[in-house]
Amino acid sequence: QVQLVESGGGLVQAGGSLRLSCAASGISFSFNTMGWYRQAPGKQRELVATMSRGGSANYADSVKGRFTISRDNAKNTVYLQMNSLKPEDTAVYYCNAEAILRGYWGQGTQVTVSS
Repeated sequence: QVQLVESGGGLVQAGGSLRLSCAASGISFSFNTMGWYRQAPGKQRELVATMSRGGSANYADSVKGRFTISRDNAKNTVYLQMNSLKPEDTAVYYCNAEAILRGYWGQGTQVTVSS
């Protein structure tokens, strides 16, 4: 059974940094695309950043220049380095991993940025 487990969320002051990690288990292959989405209270889930297996990255305009996504295909792990955090980055961050037949989601990790 495939599981995605996120870690690294927490409370940070505006301007601070956090690093999220998402480790996949229960698989014997590499995912095509891995990435991060977030959902703030009262809002729809939105894309934050994704990365292909080959290393091509895609970012939401709101995080470009502040967030960096990376992945380790051998470990089936994806990371999100978040710098210069703003209160509007406050949300539950979800890891996503896309295989050929279906996608998978983590349980989410809370990121709270205080002003």
